[in-house]
Amino acid sequence: MAKNLVIVESPAKVKTIKKFLGSNYEVTASNGHVRDLPKSSLGVDIENDYEPKYITIRGKGEVLAKLRKEVKKADKIYLATDPDREGEAISWHLYHALKLADKTVYRISFNEITKQAVKESLKQARKIDMNLVDAQQARRVLDRIVGYRISPLLWMKVKRGLSAGRVQSVALRMICDREEEINAFIPQEYWSIDVKLKFDRKTMVAKFSNKANKVDEIRTKEEADKIKAALEQGSFVVEDVKHGERVKKAPVPFTTSTLQQEAAKVLNFSTQKTMRIAQQLYEGMDVKGMGTVGLITYLRTDSTRVSDEAQHATAEFVQEQYGTEFLPSRPGEIKNKGKVQDAHEAIRPSDVRRVPAAIKESLSRDQFRLYQLIWNRFVASQMADARYDTASCKIKAGDYVLSASTSKVAFPGFMNVYTNDTDEKGEARSLVSALVPGEELSLEEVVTEQHFTQPSPHYTEASLVKAMEEIGIGRPSTYAPTISTIIARRYITKENKNLYVTELGEVVNRIMKDAFTEIVDETFTAGMEEELDKVAEGEMDWKDIVRKFYPDFEKSVEAAERDLEKVTIADELSDEFCEVCGRQMVIKYGPHGRFLACPGFPDCRFTKPYLEKQGIPCPKCGKEIVLRKTKKGRKFFGCENNPDCDFMSWQKPSKDPCPKCGGYMVEKGNKLVCADEKCGFIQEKGVK
Repeated sequence: MAKNLVIVESPAKVKTIKKFLGSNYEVTASNGHVRDLPKSSLGVDIENDYEPKYITIRGKGEVLAKLRKEVKKADKIYLATDPDREGEAISWHLYHALKLADKTVYRISFNEITKQAVKESLKQARKIDMNLVDAQQARRVLDRIVGYRISPLLWMKVKRGLSAGRVQSVALRMICDREEEINAFIPQEYWSIDVKLKFDRKTMVAKFSNKANKVDEIRTKEEADKIKAALEQGSFVVEDVKHGERVKKAPVPFTTSTLQQEAAKVLNFSTQKTMRIAQQLYEGMDVKGMGTVGLITYLRTDSTRVSDEAQHATAEFVQEQYGTEFLPSRPGEIKNKGKVQDAHEAIRPSDVRRVPAAIKESLSRDQFRLYQLIWNRFVASQMADARYDTASCKIKAGDYVLSASTSKVAFPGFMNVYTNDTDEKGEARSLVSALVPGEELSLEEVVTEQHFTQPSPHYTEASLVKAMEEIGIGRPSTYAPTISTIIARRYITKENKNLYVTELGEVVNRIMKDAFTEIVDETFTAGMEEELDKVAEGEMDWKDIVRKFYPDFEKSVEAAERDLEKVTIADELSDEFCEVCGRQMVIKYGPHGRFLACPGFPDCRFTKPYLEKQGIPCPKCGKEIVLRKTKKGRKFFGCENNPDCDFMSWQKPSKDPCPKCGGYMVEKGNKLVCADEKCGFIQEKGVK
């Protein structure tokens, strides 16, 4: 009997796939990559047209020896690594590492680990797709060149252990730019006016809309009080009422990016945790009564396409569970963006009838929650749109116009399965729909409220992934590792979901912006991703990308080595003395930033936090303001007399008090702004 060998990446898949195939199939795992560029050197022969030099990864000798034994016994070998560029490259490396040139070798791939998908892949066995391999080679070589040429420069100019990367440097810059934007933001005051009106012994709320006399946004309390006084003396007559219907479209199924975003928002998962758990669900879980089964389709995808079989199966399920009216008039055709790669499907359950509640006891809490999120979103994507009945009205109030609107769910559609924070539920909250033109309303109260414009929020992992996807930086497989790397390097820190740049991150970003403008340019990096897509589609030679990139990049490295000044933070003398031995302490630079250390190390190991004095008196107690850091490395300004004085500010305080209210001012870009938003005083720096 012919012996067939199937090689997968992960040992977790072996058990799942083995049960789908007969006894004449052996299934084994490569445990990921078996060959890569060497860690000890660049591994790219610049003189020989950028030829990569691959070696066996340390520790993989035993795995390869085992695979070679299995290969000798096999008549046919099926390389069944993941269905993306990296998986294609792993198959290619296996082909060469196992010396399979004289063997009958096929490449198979499946989007889901189910019996039907695995057996179908055997019928559609093919050759290794060298276009996909070359796209991955180009990415690997470019990333290696950038990392191995810039990282030593950072070691030389800042400290050892730092790193720079082609995509991570752009992500770091995006976070730094957002931080600068927030720090420079000056809030603008504005006011809202709500009018409580009585109708049929009930109260409704109408909003001041300014439309009758073309008043701009209400900017001051004086303006708000003037309008309030006029309204309190006026009459209120319904001028116009409109009834209508609004449709809320069913969501599209998850891609890698949208799954990471939604899991962060709903489940509070990091991108790394989302991908780790999704990998477990994809590779196979031991489900009671079913054995080991793959629960979801492949998790690295930017496609929202759904197979015909999955659509039909879900339509049957929805009809049975909810009724015919919950089916869409016709399945939606979802158009993918131009950047979509590899013709994957969206992330969906491998079997829609595997309802989350039915398999809950076989999953961990986090596995269940993520599977439920994926299942709900997919089923909702195959259901009818939700419909709302809407009503809006205009109310004449002297020279002013008020408006009110409401909506209520007329037909829930997909919302029976999947809702989010922005979905409206329940009945209308006002009486708008019952009003008729000419109706007179009586005044209960006019409520004015002060507001201030807000800066763009700090990035979270989810919003950073969304921004990277929109700009075109990275691809589904790179989002989570990129963010994990810059957190692990302590270039950024995460507090309450928000990402903040650290002092170390600011130093690295400044060097990258000064010396490697193209590397940290969003448009340049996005353009390179598009070129990698062209390689994958067979429209471009992968080495052409490297040939075009390297010469200018090398000139930038040489110029940076020559011109960039060393960041001399370490071993600078401070005005503090060691509390143990009395030596004058020095400023050193560690993984968390600067700290004070005794120069008598190793005899004296005393250290303490470095608090950089700002030459500014504390607005509360008059002592010195110092630069402090949170436990995770985020910078703020506080009093040296802490904890006796609790003054703190995220922005640097000014020496000059506010001329208007006497409070303290803070620096925002090139302006000084009163820290009390209600005061609102602003002046240019240097102006007295």
